[in-house]
Amino acid sequence: MRHIPPQDLSRTSRRTAFSGWRRARAGLWAAAAVTTLGFLVALEFAARHHGVPGPITNQVREVVFAPKSGGLLYAAMALMTVVLTWRQRLVAVGAAVGVDLAFLVVRWAVGAGTDGGHPFGNGALWVVLACAVIAVTRRTGRERVLLLKGVGLALLLVAGRKTGDTWLFITSKTRPVVLDQYVATADHALGNPSWLVGRVVTATGPVGFNFLDFVYGQLAVAAVVVALYQLRRVAVEGRFPGHHLVRTFLVIGLLGPAFYMIYPVVGPIFAYGTGTEHWAAVSLWAEDMPPSEPWAVADLWPHTPPPLVPPHPMPFDGITPRNCMPSLHTAWATAIFIHTRKGPRVLRFAGTFWLIATLAATLGFGYHYGADLLAGVVFTLTIEAALRASDRGWDRSGVRLVVHGATVFAALLVSYRFLPSEMAERPWLYGPLLVLVTASVVLGYVRTTALWEPGAAPVRRPEPQPELT
Repeated sequence: MRHIPPQDLSRTSRRTAFSGWRRARAGLWAAAAVTTLGFLVALEFAARHHGVPGPITNQVREVVFAPKSGGLLYAAMALMTVVLTWRQRLVAVGAAVGVDLAFLVVRWAVGAGTDGGHPFGNGALWVVLACAVIAVTRRTGRERVLLLKGVGLALLLVAGRKTGDTWLFITSKTRPVVLDQYVATADHALGNPSWLVGRVVTATGPVGFNFLDFVYGQLAVAAVVVALYQLRRVAVEGRFPGHHLVRTFLVIGLLGPAFYMIYPVVGPIFAYGTGTEHWAAVSLWAEDMPPSEPWAVADLWPHTPPPLVPPHPMPFDGITPRNCMPSLHTAWATAIFIHTRKGPRVLRFAGTFWLIATLAATLGFGYHYGADLLAGVVFTLTIEAALRASDRGWDRSGVRLVVHGATVFAALLVSYRFLPSEMAERPWLYGPLLVLVTASVVLGYVRTTALWEPGAAPVRRPEPQPELT
């Protein structure tokens, strides 16, 4: 039997393990791409079944027609440029602006309007698609892979918005009964924060309302700014970091809407106010709503908390999204806060400000109950812990944190559904208890991630040993 020196054994072992890791990673990327495509196609068919275009159609349409959100398209293009050199970035921005100006001139010449869309944004989408073509036809090796990853990141951000819009529409059509009375009753244990903050925001007048509305509506742009800081060295290093904000954002957007179907809730301004009238006025689907369907229980928000009566499921209209439980705006704002903790002071301040302002807006506009916000925080920390553990290597602390977060999240939803009256009757007990179980996840996340700092040793998976021949 031939003798193999120990150093050659080690080198062979590392080479074998690295090769296996690359094959497994490529397989995961392929599986993720196929799953994403299948999900988009399924949503397209589901939307078509209800008589409206799906996410694929809406995205293809924006290649030519006025986009729904031009700012989001430019933010997506900016995200893609992290893989480009500074010269290439300037060329990309100039090309996007040039295309938008050309579209503007053509629309003016033919007398075509924007149909409620933005007059800009097509150029950014054209640049992203052009980079995809360049990656396939003009790049090879690592350069091609890096550029395609940048394009994929940009398209995923845009597709996430289109998917979310379609998913919200589907919730309104497939969940005719909502559980707002249960959450509103449970919210008595927290002191009805939506009613309290709603009165404060109303007292500030249009200035406070418009300010919070801007913060609430530009959450995705704020996330892109943070992501650009995290990914600023991608072009220099030739690779993406193991974990960054965009990953958390996309996973939240992928998993969160599933709970809208399980726990349909429309929010206090709709169930207990006049928000449905406003939504019907601005919704693209208002003409599909039968006028005989019930709307709000009563006009109570934000001045009169709902009475303590046994809650029941209640039918609701066919256009208002069931998008409250958990609060994904709170989840995304929490993710931004987490990912700005290691940035410069101005970024840390911005992350804190965006979280506080988003919480004030979600409650003050009547879009969410306080119970939604607690669930959103726990939801985010659980996802963030799972992604960090997956990147670092699963160990006992990571598994324990994820299991704890998932258990608390499930317990919150179950208690809101089956114990709301008991919670409302004993706020002195259940209010602090809800805050404490949420704080236990926050504390567990802080303690566990402190062990995952760069100074701590990462988990090492056992390397395969070659056979001696």
